Amino acid sequence: MDIEVDIIEFRVPTEKNKTLFVWDIQPTFSEAFIYVCPNASVAEPGFYALVKYFSAAQASKAQRATHGRGFFQSFPLKVKLSTKQYPHFLPKAKPLSHSKCQDLSNHYLGFNGWSTHIVTLKDISNCDDAARLSTTPADPQETTLKYGCIVEVTFPRHGLSCRGVGVAEEMVKSTAPDIVLPKRGKLQRWARDKAVVDAFEKVLLLVLGNGKVVVECRVERDDILQDEDLEGLVKVNDIPWSQFDPEGQEEDEAILWDLSVNM
Repeated sequence: MDIEVDIIEFRVPTEKNKTLFVWDIQPTFSEAFIYVCPNASVAEPGFYALVKYFSAAQASKAQRATHGRGFFQSFPLKVKLSTKQYPHFLPKAKPLSHSKCQDLSNHYLGFNGWSTHIVTLKDISNCDDAARLSTTPADPQETTLKYGCIVEVTFPRHGLSCRGVGVAEEMVKSTAPDIVLPKRGKLQRWARDKAVVDAFEKVLLLVLGNGKVVVECRVERDDILQDEDLEGLVKVNDIPWSQFDPEGQEEDEAILWDLSVNM
C-alpha cells in the first residue's frame, strides 16, 4: 500500500521500513569490489548488505524493483525490508553529518528552499562555566580553546525557522600565533557545523503523496531565545573557511545511502 505521508528526519535512519536487507550476494565479489559484509561462518559463503533510506516510500519502491533480480551477478538477489528478527541491524539513531543535512535539504527543498545564518559566534574559553582557558605548572604553554555558536535555519517558503547550538573545544600545546590562529578558525567552523546539525535535528519534512513537501519544526519553549537573551554576545557575519585546515572532518556514516539523496 502506498504511503500518503512520508516523514523525513535529519537523523541516520533506523526504522525497519527504511532499511533493506540484501542477501544471497555471491562470493565471486570481494569487499573491495562492493561494500558488503561477509556471511557468518556457520552460513554458506557469500555476502549481505544493508541499504538505508531516508524515505520509507522509496525504500518500499526499491525493494519491489530489486527483489529477485541479479543485477551484477547471475544468481538472483533477495531483498526484503528489515524486520524485528534483526534488531542488531537497527542501532540507536544518530544525527546526520553537516554535509548530509545539506544534501537532504537540497534534495527535498531545493537550493533556494532553505538558508542558514550565524546569530552568534563567541569565544567562550574564558567563561567560568565553560572549561575556561587554563595553564598548568607542568606545561605553561598548554591552553584550552572553546567556541560556542548559535545558528538559525530558515525555510522562507514555509515561513518557519529554528535555531541550533554548537560547542567545539580543543587543547592547544602552544600559544604561538601560527598555531593558535588556525585552531581558532577550525573550532569556529566546527561550532558552526554542530549548531547547524542541532537545528536540523528539530526539523521534519512531510512528503505528501502528490510530491508536495511540508516543513515542520519541533521547537521547545526553552529553545526560543529573545533578543535580550543575546545581549552581550558577539554577533558576527559568516566568513569563508577555505583558508583554514579542513582536518578533522567527521567521517561519513558507514552505510549505503539512498542514491536519490546523493544526486
